Amino acid sequence: MLIAGCSNGTHLAGKIARKLKASYSKLRVNKFPDGEIKVRFMSNVRGKEVVLVQSFYGAINDCIVEVIFAAETAKELGAKKVFLAAPYFPYLRQDKRFKPGQCVSIEVIGRLISRYFDKVFIIDPHLHRETKLSHLFSIKAESLTSNPYIADYIKKNIKNPLIVGPDRESYKWARKVAEKIKCGHVILKKKRYSGRKVKVTLNKEVNVDNKNIVFVDDIISTGNTILESVKNLRKLGAKKFNCIAVHGIFVENALEKLRKANVKVVTTNTIPNNVSKIDVSGLIAENLKK
Repeated sequence: MLIAGCSNGTHLAGKIARKLKASYSKLRVNKFPDGEIKVRFMSNVRGKEVVLVQSFYGAINDCIVEVIFAAETAKELGAKKVFLAAPYFPYLRQDKRFKPGQCVSIEVIGRLISRYFDKVFIIDPHLHRETKLSHLFSIKAESLTSNPYIADYIKKNIKNPLIVGPDRESYKWARKVAEKIKCGHVILKKKRYSGRKVKVTLNKEVNVDNKNIVFVDDIISTGNTILESVKNLRKLGAKKFNCIAVHGIFVENALEKLRKANVKVVTTNTIPNNVSKIDVSGLIAENLKK
């Protein structure tokens, strides 16, 4: 097996290779002056199972083109199979046609990736109405969860936690993490008015006395949902706030805003950032062994 670190996957690819005792090679990616991408494998791929490790953040569309070029090239060069390990995978939010004429991006990206890969591994995909990767991909697709890693971090670092899911969709992370560490949890009710404006309310009484509030969710993007939740819980007397997320996207100075609100933030390293303290390379490595 050859683990190939793509542009946004090198922070995990080397660790995965070491855990598997597999060969590792960084994919060489350059751009022409006009922005066109060129990719090159620096190791022989013939007869090998090649795992492309790519996290789709930042220049997302360039990341997609890069893995498609790399997958097709690997097969042309004689790779036995080509897998995609995607710590963070894009275009899953648009899972229905909300307005006439809209692209249902979740379906398009599923068909596109299925065309070039033999199998895909995704950590905590952002699924709502569509709940199974098998409905999106015509290839084998594994949904991996970082919940045990998040639960372990909370156990070791946060005393007397109350797990809070900032919206209905977060129950898949908040409730399950709370169950693992056997502590209380509550899921808040959210109404979204736009990509930046939300209203969060409590749907049951919550005892916050002497509790360390721990928001658990899959994605922090603008951080507005967490900030709105903090306001509501402060009114009830909550004083200590933590936020743990799988994917730290942090657009529009979200991390700085959360810190100013005295929220301690930690994420996994699906997307590298200053607070990505929970390493999920072992999660990918374990599943590649199977």
